[in-house]
Amino acid sequence: MLYHLLYPLANQYQIFNLFRYVTFRTAGAVLTALLFAFLFGPSIIRTLKRKQGRGQPIRSDGPETHVLTKQGTPTMGGIMILMSVGLSTLLWAKWDNGFVWAVLLVTIGFGAIGFYDDYMKVTKRSCDGFAGRKKLAAECVITLLASLWVVYLSTENIGTGLAIPFLKDTLIDLGLFYVPFAMVVMVGAGNAVNLTDGLDGLAIVPVMIASAVFLIIAYLSGHALFANYLQIHHTPGSGELTVFCGAMVGAAMGFLWFNAPPAQVFMGDTGSLALGGALGAISVVTKHELVLGIVGGLFVLETVSVIIQVASFKLTGKRVFRMAPLHHHFEKKGWAEPTVVIRFWIIAMILGIIGLTTLKLR
Repeated sequence: MLYHLLYPLANQYQIFNLFRYVTFRTAGAVLTALLFAFLFGPSIIRTLKRKQGRGQPIRSDGPETHVLTKQGTPTMGGIMILMSVGLSTLLWAKWDNGFVWAVLLVTIGFGAIGFYDDYMKVTKRSCDGFAGRKKLAAECVITLLASLWVVYLSTENIGTGLAIPFLKDTLIDLGLFYVPFAMVVMVGAGNAVNLTDGLDGLAIVPVMIASAVFLIIAYLSGHALFANYLQIHHTPGSGELTVFCGAMVGAAMGFLWFNAPPAQVFMGDTGSLALGGALGAISVVTKHELVLGIVGGLFVLETVSVIIQVASFKLTGKRVFRMAPLHHHFEKKGWAEPTVVIRFWIIAMILGIIGLTTLKLR
């Protein structure tokens, strides 16, 4: 919005020429999202606590310490994240960029699904929320619309193409299969982050790291000269997602202030589904879907641990891990919660660096 309001005044007031640059507007989005969380976070948490009373229901089969340490903590803190990201993006991004609206569709749509899931859990005082099949169906409808939109907005030569990390000029045209593939990426990313969100601060920092990595990727993919130099596929218009990624980084930092151990609020499905879906949508637009699997490798690892656990128990009656997702396995082994969280942060940072190397090693 600010771009459309203030940049036209650049001929009269040179300072408004700053709004022409995506880097300046990205910095503005980071600070706006961060400031919003700092200013309104406490009142949002107080409201959630007052409305929810006993807070998020704690799994009876989870680590025993959670019943003592996490009982009464409010959930749905993802509302704070969604409001921060949405406001910052609307203020600093160009409204005529279709990719921004496509990513916002997934983010807000997944956030709404997560909100309903959290609401069901809180009101029923049960860990069972939105029915799994209905939840998946709703996610598929949203991602179908977003995928078709992204393909329509993309240039013909890359619209349905799949780029391969570390290989230059390699683009596999999936044709009609690209849309279901993109849907799997977005739905998978949303649910992977959701599975990871089980300890104070565990999910939000890896999301922040992944957002920062895709901030760089979006900027380079959207810039013809840099994309050509790095031999990555140029996606006209994707550079505006740099602003959105900046808003995600700022919102994540602001939320971490309240989610750091011991957490004052949990993001719930409202936040985790929205953030994961957003990362998936950004990777689809920038043609770095497989790189997301590297950058978000921690989320992949957590998801795979659940799949292995369920498959092993159904096939053999035995469990591979003491508890799934993986972070609970290490808790059961006796690791302190902060130890698990910080070590997982370190893994996420390493994977983020590896993901960035794919831009140059081609």
